[in-house]
Amino acid sequence: MFKCAKSSKAAGLSMIPTIFVAVFAANQSGHSHAASAPLPVTAPVVTSTAASPATATSFSVEVIGQGRPVILIPGLMSAPSVWQSTVDALKADHQLHLIHIAGFAGKAPFTSKNQQTEKGSLLQNVQQELLAYIDAKQLQQPVVIGHSLGGFLAFALASKAPEKIGPIVSVDGLPYLAPVFTRDPATVPAQMQAQATQISMQYGGMTQAQLSQAAAQGLFIQATSPTAQQQVLAMAGQSDPASVGQVMAELMVTDLRPQLGKVKQPVLLLGASGALPPQAQAGVKALYQQQLEKLPAAQLDINPQARHFIMLDDPAWLNQKIRSFLQEAK
Repeated sequence: MFKCAKSSKAAGLSMIPTIFVAVFAANQSGHSHAASAPLPVTAPVVTSTAASPATATSFSVEVIGQGRPVILIPGLMSAPSVWQSTVDALKADHQLHLIHIAGFAGKAPFTSKNQQTEKGSLLQNVQQELLAYIDAKQLQQPVVIGHSLGGFLAFALASKAPEKIGPIVSVDGLPYLAPVFTRDPATVPAQMQAQATQISMQYGGMTQAQLSQAAAQGLFIQATSPTAQQQVLAMAGQSDPASVGQVMAELMVTDLRPQLGKVKQPVLLLGASGALPPQAQAGVKALYQQQLEKLPAAQLDINPQARHFIMLDDPAWLNQKIRSFLQEAK
């Protein structure tokens, strides 16, 4: 999901996800800006208030193709364009709904009239408004495919409203982020509260230029080719640092694993371990498998060559896995 890079100034953490490199790079280079301390970050609670597609503020949607409905959700600091090869592979017989989350890759940040008192509301609103969108468009149990953060959201939607969601495919995205870098599956949100608050505050003090500069340090973990790395960097450079930090903080204190027993849909989790040394490969599979304990029927497949953006590194492998899964998961 979120690949890791070592840091000597990791605020007490032994491993730092690549996405977090920006925080510590800014500190090390002396470029961080002071920011007012944020409210403690808590896991978002989805309310019953529904928004229509016309009033959705946390994302926009582009619809391509006809057929079985599929919702495609990109990851942190990513645009829907990362799904281009998957769009090409599915559009002939699927209706694809490409989500662009607010604050990422050129999309204006999410705003709310209660934004100052509703810290951590972005993921809450994305989930809430996606369910409202599914209702408004009368999508019958759409497939949900998500990358990284998008994979987390796929698990969140399927556990929140299992009757509304069809099969889910998570591309290097897990139900809980924290164990990826604590290396401890017993990690719980309460243990991550201080780090989450710190990350939200530090990202809030960054400029887009600083975020882009720091993201460049972890490109080798995100994708393999220079072209793919530059695509990832360009999206990061057009993202809103405060939105990025708030979402990362929410992910650190939101553990979906206890809710996965509610998921009745077929599940496919596709992981990537190409950035890791051979001796670490077995550990990656064990970590991913542990997160699926409440989903014994879920399928897990790890690509040992691809890095985090599997769709950029090995699109043929990814799309073959997706199509095969969807043919079985009717």
